[in-house]
Amino acid sequence: MEPSLCILKIGNEDRFVNGYDSPGENEFSFDNNPPTRFPMVNMVQTHEIKLTTRGPGDIIDITGEVQQAVASSGLTSGGVTVFVPGSTGGITTVEYEPGLLKDLPEFWEKLIPSDRSYHHDETWHDGNGFSHLRAALVGPDITVPFVDGQLTLGTWQQIVFLEFDNRGRNRRIVMQIIGE
Repeated sequence: MEPSLCILKIGNEDRFVNGYDSPGENEFSFDNNPPTRFPMVNMVQTHEIKLTTRGPGDIIDITGEVQQAVASSGLTSGGVTVFVPGSTGGITTVEYEPGLLKDLPEFWEKLIPSDRSYHHDETWHDGNGFSHLRAALVGPDITVPFVDGQLTLGTWQQIVFLEFDNRGRNRRIVMQIIGE
């Protein structure tokens, strides 16, 4: 049997060791504290998407670009984290269809109106306090597992970037793919 590289967690200490997958073949003695084994991740890759947005309410389907990055990575199983640097954009999943593309901006306007003053606006005088609040609720990232090189999204589920800023922006979306 071929040895595999693994991490053994012993108390608060991590050790990299060569071990065997079959019970009884390890030559380690740990008394009453058996180690926890973690398989090593074979690869981490980082990819980027560049976007130019039209301003608040812009919803951009990036599912194809994320799937293409996963496929080109050569990895078959793992997870991809999709992240937007900045505090006025968000990443989530939706059913990307015309009705929802109208519903989402209307929802955000009712929940966090753009036509009122926020304390942030008093600090920076940039008028985008609403943008920061909306982005804080959605969050800047999502992690999606993939199996056999395919994202494990539902039939009607797409990964989207949501622009909340009060003007169009050039955006960079970072994808970190971890797997084997």
